[in-house]
Formats: sequence, structure tokens, C-alpha cells
Amino acid sequence: MILQEVVLCATAPQPSSSGSGSIVLHDIQTGTSLASFKQSSSAPHCTSFVETRDGQGGFILAAQQDKSILNVYNFQKDQLAFKIVLPERLSCIALDNSGSFCAGGTTQGRIYLWEVASGILYNSWDAHYRHVNVLKFTHDGAALISGSDDSGVSVWSVARLVDDDMQNELPTPYCTLSDHTLPVKDIVCGLGAFPTCRVLTASLDHSVKLWDLSSQSLLTTFHFPKPISSAVWDITERLFFAASPDGSIYQVNLFRQRTEKHAGQTIEAVGGAGVSDIIRVADEDNTNSRKRLISVDQQITALAISLTGSLLLVGTATGLIHLYDIASHQLLRTISTHKGLSISYLATMLKPPDLVGHISLSLNLGSSADAKDVIPVRPVVPFHRMKDSKARETHEVVMMLPVQKETPGGIPSAYDYPEAEFQRDYAFFVQPNAIGTSEASSARVAELEAEIRDLREQLGKAKGINDVMWETVVQKVMTQEKQKAVVEGRNVQNEVGDQDDIERPKKKGKKTDGNE
Repeated sequence: MILQEVVLCATAPQPSSSGSGSIVLHDIQTGTSLASFKQSSSAPHCTSFVETRDGQGGFILAAQQDKSILNVYNFQKDQLAFKIVLPERLSCIALDNSGSFCAGGTTQGRIYLWEVASGILYNSWDAHYRHVNVLKFTHDGAALISGSDDSGVSVWSVARLVDDDMQNELPTPYCTLSDHTLPVKDIVCGLGAFPTCRVLTASLDHSVKLWDLSSQSLLTTFHFPKPISSAVWDITERLFFAASPDGSIYQVNLFRQRTEKHAGQTIEAVGGAGVSDIIRVADEDNTNSRKRLISVDQQITALAISLTGSLLLVGTATGLIHLYDIASHQLLRTISTHKGLSISYLATMLKPPDLVGHISLSLNLGSSADAKDVIPVRPVVPFHRMKDSKARETHEVVMMLPVQKETPGGIPSAYDYPEAEFQRDYAFFVQPNAIGTSEASSARVAELEAEIRDLREQLGKAKGINDVMWETVVQKVMTQEKQKAVVEGRNVQNEVGDQDDIERPKKKGKKTDGNE
């Protein structure tokens, strides 16, 4: 099983033309079309999807431009699954990563929140005064962030929105990010659990702002020479790209290299000083600016970064998809299949194993129609148009049992992914030379282990020699000390003997004098 990255794009007819668009999956390496889902014309931020994973097939939702209709597709079928009639026309939609909740914004500033598996309308409220342009869930799905033409950005706690005890109260945002002066056109959520994640907001007031949700504060403002309509953030949060409608794309690095006298070269973060911290990104004709500027010369409608973080995908209003190398800003290829249409949405994903016409061989299926038996499609139920308390009371929780290693029929699951195979595919996907590097590393490890064995053997010999030398020296010293003690003892005895010999004559002399 080789991991293959694909591009998911949504198209819509240009304002001057008629007809309908589609949703298409392309191979990111060759640009060839892998699958196409017809009868869809969605505006920017009106398409969202959930990938096939955890034993459940993914699906795509697309809100139509001029209708209060939501189209539902799944990867196992290239036809429209069904249509959902909405309470009103949506201007943007968003799905959380787990595919549990769907949020929709309207031109009147209202936001709807549905549960996908049951269709229950959990909440609907007037969130903004004007057109809602973009909705985004945080990566853990705990918060919903909305941006509007009223220049406001609101952060909503999903737990409070679905709380039964708060259904009769007007929802209040967790916080409001209000520093823009013109409509907010795009929002990008960083990694991390809410509220420890950071958020980028792009606006027509020529700025992109970086926010910290845990402190509910503005970290840095990046000011550009032109209005910003879309932005995309590298997964590692090292840099982001901001695009203006006229075709200019600015690269902003969030880290820079600094040279100090004593510490040498160090890496430090850019910005973070708060409201007063404004970094101006100029487009003057100098070396640094040219390195950070990509000129497309066409109206830009969508941006995306590949899963490897090496490619920048740019969608235009003329139906072209440009792929740039991020390191060099070189144009690698252009997908021109959708000329005459407008690219309204761009995203990258791993090729679904249950993709129609490209069913994975690991599924061991007789036909593509059998895919739904091995990988059932995630349940999507038509959304309710009004809040229904009875439906909430009788609501049953939908649970997906863990995927078994083998299905009851003896067919291996498509999600059986041995650790060794995963590591090999990961190396092939991210770093093609990693396989050869790992072999060289194994040889190096064996060489080091042999060297350690030799060193231990030599250490043992040296220790033996040291013990013999120590024992010899100690015995020699002890022998010398014993001999010295014996000699000293003899000397003492001799001195005592001599003293006695001297004293004896004296005594005899005294005795003789007395007799006389």
C-alpha cells in the first residue's frame, strides 16, 4: 500500500457564463483526473469533506451558490448521493475533523449547527450583523470560529452550543477578536487543542493578524500593500502565504535567523509583542521582497499546501491550478482541466482506498459495488430545518465499533497497516532516500556494537593487569614494612642490652667500695 496524495478541487461557473461546476480529485504528481462528482456549483468556503478513515467511508458536502440546497457525495459513488433542503441559502459551511458536526453561515449573519449523523439542528443564532464569509472548526472540534463582513471574528464553544440547558438562551461567544476594520475573508486554525491553538485571520484591510486563543489576545499584525482575500498556513506553523485578489502571493516567515557575537547564529520567532506589533510586508523591488513574492497575474480564489509541506497550490478565477515549489517559488506544473470555470475550493488529502474507479487492491473486492460492505459510508441524514426539542430528547447516540483485524468473511480490512509497512511507505512518501539511509544506519549500528565489544574486551584485560599490578605493589610494600619492623625491633633489643651491660659494672663498683 503506497500513500498517494491527491488534490480535491471544487469549481463553479464564472459570473459571465452559465452551466454547472463539479468536484474533482487530481493526482498531485501528474495532474490527471482520478474522479469527478458532477452537478455542483459552490462558492468559496462552501465545500467541505471528511476523509475515509477508521473503517468508515468519507463524504463531501457542497452548498450551492444560488439555492438553499446542500449536495452530498461519497467517495464510493461518482453521482450525487442526495440533496438536503436547507432553511435558507448558505454563504459558507464547515465540517469538524471527525465529521460529527456541520456549521453553516448565511448572508444575514446567522449560523446553523447540525449533527451530521442525526440531522438534528442543535442551534441557530444571529452571530454577526452582516454576511458570514468563513467558518472554521479548530482541529479538535471544540470551537467554531466565524468571520464576517462586519469585520468581526467570533469564537464559539461547541459544548455550549449543543448544551440542552442553554437552548433557550442566546449563545455568547467564548471571545471576540475585533481588531480588523474591513470584512474578514479567511481564517486558518493552527494545530493544538482549543484554546491552546493560534489563529490567523485575513481581511481586506490589508492585514493578516495572528491571535492566541488561550489569552484571547492579538500577538502580531502583518500589514500588506494590498487587500488579502485568502491565506494558508504551513502545518508546522513556520510560515504562511497571503494572497490578494489581483494575483500577488506573499510569503511570511514566522521565524528568522539572528547572529549574535557570543551565541553565534540563533533562531527566533517573529513578532509577538501584541497590538502595537505591526510588521509591514512590502512589495518593493528588492532582493528580499522578490524572494517572498509570487505573481500569478490572475485573480486568486483558493490556496492550499501539500501534505508534505513542499508545494503551494493556487486556484484562479480562470480555472487553472498552479503548483509552486515553496522553497524556490518555481512553477512546477499547471492543471488546466477546468478552463472556463472558477476554482472555488482547494485541499489536499490521501487518496481514499474506497475511491470510485480506484478501489484499493488490499480490499480484495470482486467489484467496486462491494466496497460499501467492507467500508460503510459515514451516516449523513437530511438536516432539520427547525429546532425540535422532541427530536433532541429521543436522540440516540451513534457509535461505530472498532475495526476488526479481519472481517467475518475472512477478508482482510483495508485499514490493517503493519508497523513495518507503514514506516516503509512513510519513508517513500516523505523522504525517498530514507530507505537507503536506514540501511546505512543499520550497518553503522552493527559497526559501533562490534567496536563496543572490542573495547569491553580490552577494558577487561586492562582491569586484570591493573589488579595484578596493584596486588604486587601492595605485597611488596607490606613485605618492606615487615622487614623494617623486624630490623627496628632488633635495634631496640641491642640498645637495651648495651644499657644493661653499662649499668652492671657500676653496681659492682659500689658494692666493692662498701666492703672496703
